[in-house]
Parts: sequence; C-alpha cells; structure tokens
Amino acid sequence: MTNPLLETWQTPYGLPPFDLIEDTHFAPALTAALDEARAGIAAITQTTDAPTFDNTVLALELAERALERVCGVFYGVAGAQSNDAREALQREFAPMLSDFSSECMENKALFDRITQLWDMRETLDLTTEQTRVLMLLRRGFLRGGAALEGDKAARMRKVMARLSVLGTTFSQNLLADERSWFMTLDAVGLKGLPDFAIAAAHAAGEEKQAGGPVVTLSRSLIVPFLQFSPQRGLREQAYLAWTARGANGGETDNRAIAAEILSLRTERAQLLGYPSFAAYKLETQMAGTPNAVRDLLMQVWDPAKSAAERDAAALRDMLHADGHEGPLMPWDWHYYAQKRKARLHDLNEAALKSYFQLDQMIAAAFSCAHKLFGLEFTPLDAPAYHPDVQLWSVSRGGSHIAVFMGDYFARSAKRSGAWCMAMQSQNRMQGDVRPHVVNVCNFAKPAAGAPALLSFDDARTLFHEFGHALHQMLSDVTYDSISGTSVARDFVELPSQLFEHWLEVPEVLAEFARHAETGEAMPEAELQKVLRASTYDMGFQTVEYVASALVDLAFHDKSHAPTDPMQTQAEVLEEIGMPSAIGMRHATPHFAHVFSGDGYSCGYYSYMWSEVMDADAFAAFEEAGDPFDATVARRLEETVLSSGGSVDAAELYVAFRGRLPGVTPLLQGRGLL
Repeated sequence: MTNPLLETWQTPYGLPPFDLIEDTHFAPALTAALDEARAGIAAITQTTDAPTFDNTVLALELAERALERVCGVFYGVAGAQSNDAREALQREFAPMLSDFSSECMENKALFDRITQLWDMRETLDLTTEQTRVLMLLRRGFLRGGAALEGDKAARMRKVMARLSVLGTTFSQNLLADERSWFMTLDAVGLKGLPDFAIAAAHAAGEEKQAGGPVVTLSRSLIVPFLQFSPQRGLREQAYLAWTARGANGGETDNRAIAAEILSLRTERAQLLGYPSFAAYKLETQMAGTPNAVRDLLMQVWDPAKSAAERDAAALRDMLHADGHEGPLMPWDWHYYAQKRKARLHDLNEAALKSYFQLDQMIAAAFSCAHKLFGLEFTPLDAPAYHPDVQLWSVSRGGSHIAVFMGDYFARSAKRSGAWCMAMQSQNRMQGDVRPHVVNVCNFAKPAAGAPALLSFDDARTLFHEFGHALHQMLSDVTYDSISGTSVARDFVELPSQLFEHWLEVPEVLAEFARHAETGEAMPEAELQKVLRASTYDMGFQTVEYVASALVDLAFHDKSHAPTDPMQTQAEVLEEIGMPSAIGMRHATPHFAHVFSGDGYSCGYYSYMWSEVMDADAFAAFEEAGDPFDATVARRLEETVLSSGGSVDAAELYVAFRGRLPGVTPLLQGRGLL
C-alpha cells in the first residue's frame, strides 16, 4: 500500500497531506527513513574520496532529510493531538531514534572524516556559515560521546537509550494526569465566576461527557477558576490537583522517573569528563557556567521576594477581612490578587476579556509583523491535523515566505502549555525550502457561535509564541542544522519575549482591542489602566519562576545526583526563603521543561537570561522614537531573526545592539526597582 509519508507531497506549498496520513503509516515510514539515513551515512564512510564539506557534512545533513520530515509530522501531531496509538508509537520510537543517534556518535569512520575537515578547515575555502556548521557538528559529536571507547561508549549508548524512554514516559504520565482529573461544578461551584469562565466550564463538561460544567487541569480553565471563585474549599481542591500532577502515586507517578533521569544525566556528563551535568549543559550556552546562571537569578530573587512579601501582607489582610483565619495559602493568592488588582487599578478582568478576542489578537500579531518586516498573511485552504487548526500562507513582496498554522484551543488530547514547532525548517541545501511553522496554545474554546475571548496574559502568550514563529519564518541560512530556532537555549527566547512588547504598544491596542459585541475600541482610560497594571503582581510571577529555575540548577549542579529530588526541591526552597503562599511555577513531578527531554534541562533560567536582552532590545525601538522604526526592524531581522545558529548568540546580539546588556532593564521592566 502507498504510504503518504514516503511520497512526494503534491499539496499546497508541500504541506503534509494530513487528510491521507493514518497512524498506521508512521512506523513503516520511520523505519524506511532510518534505513535511508543509515544508507546515506554508509555512503559517506565507504567512499575512497578525500573528505570535503559537500561529501561529508552536507551529505550527512541530506541523509537525514526523510527522517526529519517523518519526525516533524509525527511529533508535531502527537504533541498536539495525542491518542493511544500515537502514545504507543512515541514509546516505540524513542529507543529506535536513540539507537540511531548512538550509532552516528559511535561511527569512527564518520567522526574521523569530520575531524579531518576540522583540522584542515583553514585550507578548505569554507564560507563563514560552513565553518560554523562544521564546528557545531564536530562539537556535537564530541559531546555525544564520539571520542569514547570500549565500556564507556557502550555505557553511553545505554544511558541515552534509557533517557529517551524516561522522557517520553514522563510526558505521557503528565498528560494522563491532566486528562483524567476534573471537578464538577454545581450552582454553588459556578457562583462568582464570570460568564466566560462559566461558558468554558460547560464546554469542558461537554468534552468530558460529564453531564454538566467542570473545571479541568487546563491552565485556561483552572487559572480563571482560582482567580474568581469565592469558594475557598473548591479553590483548594482545584489547586492541590493542579500541583499534584505527576505525584499521585501509581503508574503515572513521575517522582522516581525524575530521580533516575537526574542520575543518568550526571553519569552521562561524567562519562564525557565533566564534573556535573550543569557544567556539561551550560558549556555551549551564553551563560557558560552554573555560577553565571546563579548570579543572574539571585540578582532578581531578592527584589522579587521583597515585592511578593509586601503583596502577601496586603492579600492576607483581605483574607482575614473575609472572615478566614490563619495564613494566606497558595490557593488564595490568585483570588485575592485579582480582587486587589480590580481595586488598585479599577480593572474588571472579566469585562476586559471582551476586548481581547482571539481573532483580533491574531490579526494584531500579523499587523505588527507586517509593519516591522513586511509580511503578508493570507488564509490557506488545506488539510490540517485537527479541525481547529487554521492555516495561512505568508509572503513578502509577492514571494512565498512560509506556511503558518495556528492551533489555539485546549483539548484533552493536547499536552498543556504553549509552544512553537517547525514541521519543516527553512534551508537552501537543495533549492529554496520554506518553513512550515506551527503555534500551539491552550486557550479555552468558546461555545458554538460565541467569540473566543482571551485574558491579557493569554494574548501575551499568543504574541510570545508568534515571536518564535517569526524566528522560524524569517530564517535565511543554507543548512537545516542551523535554521530558525537552532540557537543557544538561553538565546532562543529573545525573539519570543521581545515580540511580547508590541502587545503593549498603545496604537496596537487601540486598533485591535475591540469589544466582542459592539466592535468599539477599548476606551482610552481603560487602555491606560491595562498598561499601568502590566507589572501588577510581578513579585509573585518572578518568585514562582525563579524558584523553579533555582531548583532546576540545583538538580544538575552536583557531582552526585540527588536520590530524592523532592527533598532537594524542599531544601532549595527553604534556603532561599520561599514565601509559603507561593508555589513553584513547575514543581518536580510536572516540570516538563526539565524532564520531558533535554531541551530545557538545566536551562529553565533561559527565559530570564533572554529577558535581560529583550528588555534592552525593545529599548532600541524606544530610542528611535517609533516601535515600528524601519531601520531598527531591518537590523533586528538581519542580525537576529534571519541568522539562526550561523553566528554565536552573543555576537548576534552585539551586532544588533552594539553591546550586551545588564540586569537593570529587566528589573525596571518588571517593576521591581
């Protein structure tokens, strides 16, 4: 039978033929792609020709094209639209892909050719980009264990295979806990909730077939419930379920998995000669060392904690005024912070959502991209992997730039959070390959016929992920391995966090923040209230984030991995004086950033490292006197957004801004000074 994953796609812009792809196609397609990759590598190592960039480095990238295509589709769909078959395939594919990676790292003939090229690079007349690709390839092989021999090489293979399985299991356990829990709401449970939250609860109840409204563990449902429900007992029940994800005992408990992952990461680093996993991981990042990360986080911790403690005192007074004795608890914070915000800033959060329609915020992001970079977005009629997914063709000056897909609504088959992925990355290795970029979010889906309304934080998330998408869409490099977001982890959040700033540009809000029913623009007085309140509760937000980042660092900055991660977590929180009314943003059993894969392991600090730069980067537009200044926008694209990983991250930033920034703009931007 024909397998559409292995055919040439006769679709608009070469999109995956989602209407033809079935789950039964993935396994044979992956097997065939792995066979093709292995054959390509064998051809590289068996040639008698002397190594050149094209017959070794380029040939290696081309050998894995089919594999990247199959994995791009599969993992893109599996993360956003899971089912039993896809989860089983994830468990099956993890060791297969780990074995293939280990084979490459252990291929001495391949590594020898790469080493020869590196040693004679100055005589090869390589472009700057080619030299960078060669350096990254050689470094990747060394860090992957290519220089290991004998027992150490065999052990590294086992470690990596086990880590791949554990990461998949951690993710699936978390999704299972999120999918299985919900709390039904009767008339008392619905009391005090705004209309949008009630509608979302009814929609969630229909999806769960619960016979009535429910609260689930989707952030777009549980956060509004914690903000608006006056029922303290129900808030406590929902909060405890939210924070217990991955720690409920039984088959989906992630605590032992986290401990094993940390142990194996430490062993992996030490096999390669590093004292800790943190030393290994941070070597290739902008931060460079664990001490640099800790220094940044602690510079932010003290002012953030002070701000949070001042806020906690005010919220505790409100709690007592409501007749509740005892301390302010974590399930109280959102509720009283919301009431205090309404009082201090005269903001009605529920009414405010009527001005942040999803379609209007998408249009706002597109408009900003057009004003800054000349991009045009045209709706595209093509099959998608789910009916909720919207597609657009992106062009500039009549030339096709990318396909953009938006998958915005929460559903039980989708993992939590928000992310950007490229099912196809930009490159010019064999013609001009344009990217297929997807933004995935988890906004509450409205009732049929009703507009989808966002909170201001939801709108910020949309802009954040679209910033990642721009990094992918505007990529302009030759080689796939350095395309788009293939940059240092503590640099990758710069474009996304920088783009968030345009949501707060008054002219953007004036044009696109329009009432869902009347179509009228947000009144100027309300707009100013929104902007003034943008740093409200920033002590809380910074504390919950920095605490998670410090725990992540502590897990990995040791010569011996913690045998009980939960104890280590508790010790770190005690040492830094974590306020009792604030929980970590991501506690260990559901810390997917750190334990679902290697991406943000010992790297959760990256958001703050990038924020140091994004606050300073937006200041370049402010200094020019125009948030859409064409000269600054062009420089941003040419230095940062188009370059991918072709140049060292620090060099890219200096090329854009002329220098590296300090932490002061970040503290000012968060209102912590």
